[in-house]
Amino acid sequence: MAAAELGAVQIERPVALSGADPVARARALVPLLEASSPAIEAAKELTPEIRDALFDNGLLRLLLPREIGGLDIALPDFAEVCEAIAIGDASAAWGVCQGNVSAMSSAAYLAPEVVQALFGDRRAALAWGARHNRARAVVVPGGYRVTGTWDFASGNRHCTLLGAHMPVVHPDGSPRLSPEGKPEDVTVLFPRDQAKVTPEWNSLGLRGTGSDIYEVEDLFIPDAHACIRDRFELRRDRRPITAITSHLCYATGFSATALGVARGLLDRYVALARGKTARAGAQPMAENHGVQSEIAQLEASLRGGRMYLLGTAREVWAEAAAKGTLSMDSRIALRLATTTVMRSATDVSIACYRAGGTTAVLESNEFERRFRDAMSVSQHLQATPWHLETVGRWLLGSDQKPAFV
Repeated sequence: MAAAELGAVQIERPVALSGADPVARARALVPLLEASSPAIEAAKELTPEIRDALFDNGLLRLLLPREIGGLDIALPDFAEVCEAIAIGDASAAWGVCQGNVSAMSSAAYLAPEVVQALFGDRRAALAWGARHNRARAVVVPGGYRVTGTWDFASGNRHCTLLGAHMPVVHPDGSPRLSPEGKPEDVTVLFPRDQAKVTPEWNSLGLRGTGSDIYEVEDLFIPDAHACIRDRFELRRDRRPITAITSHLCYATGFSATALGVARGLLDRYVALARGKTARAGAQPMAENHGVQSEIAQLEASLRGGRMYLLGTAREVWAEAAAKGTLSMDSRIALRLATTTVMRSATDVSIACYRAGGTTAVLESNEFERRFRDAMSVSQHLQATPWHLETVGRWLLGSDQKPAFV
């Protein structure tokens, strides 16, 4: 869907589109997001207007159950929301994906009354990051004593909650083992104000995510606020979305984000070509046969990637809804689709930036910021090429257990 089509609804202030489906709500916010992008990047966090728009439209409660005011949307719809938001602003889309999957993948393992207490407020939101080596949760009566430092807490500045993942150890320092005999990790949730947050986020792109460092020291976490994610037999919430691993939910949203960023750049390439004559060119860009052919190929690549992602997500969702579980073949299929689409969308973004010539290097032009966002999206774990090795091993009949599926 082109940005020109998505921009049909002109928004001058944040609104809640009551009655509209979440994808329509996200698309309607694109003009506001586009207008707010420079301020989001400068502040390294979402502006108050964008925060209000996301909360008022339920776009940070997309995967939570309806019993607590969540929208409980299907995985393919979630992908379309992330794509639409990314057309407007990549950092906002990153936060939408990260926040929604984090909330769903932890709440699914908590008691209903705890989920209500933590996520019942419509402005409740969760962020978490990657752990440093010293993080640990020491088993104590009634819960854990948690110490550690984490980084890449995307979107934390508009969140009420932080989470953290770390190994569980007994008081003597020995690891707690899983039923499979391996050291066990736990995820814990706690109010953001109980952590020391260092607002330091200096990145190439996705600057508006404010992916800060945070730490806690000997913080008590009750058992009720802790869970072991992606251990499907422990789920309290058996909705179809919880039958899909958190890795694959993140991968779906982030690959859709890559598509949205690429769409924004391609639309700007087309707009530039319609009105520019290159200095070294003898004719306007729009009349150049090479430009015409390239734009057509990029459009085909982007649409093909979009259909591949959404088609695979729909197949996976149908299985999860019908059976309450996913076969490894389906998990592998979604892993292949998400990794491939993130990489192909990045290629489209690079081509659009290069086509912009010197226009694209100026800070006053959107090409520059969007290109940096595209490069930052492409560096995430979900786009790493070794996922392709995982898929290949499975397709060739290896009995090695696939990772990140």
